[in-house]
Amino acid sequence: MKIPTVILLLSALTLAPVSEAQRHWEEMESELVVTDHSDNTDILDISVKDGYVYITTSKPVTVKIFSILGQLISQKKLQPGTTRTHITARGIYILKAGSITRRITI
Repeated sequence: MKIPTVILLLSALTLAPVSEAQRHWEEMESELVVTDHSDNTDILDISVKDGYVYITTSKPVTVKIFSILGQLISQKKLQPGTTRTHITARGIYILKAGSITRRITI
């Protein structure tokens, strides 16, 4: 009798981020300080602050955010400039932007 309860609980926990899959990305007017030059790519900065993920890029780039379990949370093609999105659920996420992959913690 306990096994179905555990499966139901695990299913609910892993499906929780799906409701945020159509996350809204918004462009920012001010630019962040450039901090990442390591991969010689068009991604200039990736930072996290107060539940927001900020990305500054010089060329269009596709950004994907995954839960730690590999579930796609958000996907968007960003235009040049600084863009942010808000992630309400605290946790560890994987962000893939162009050829860069980063672990981010909210």
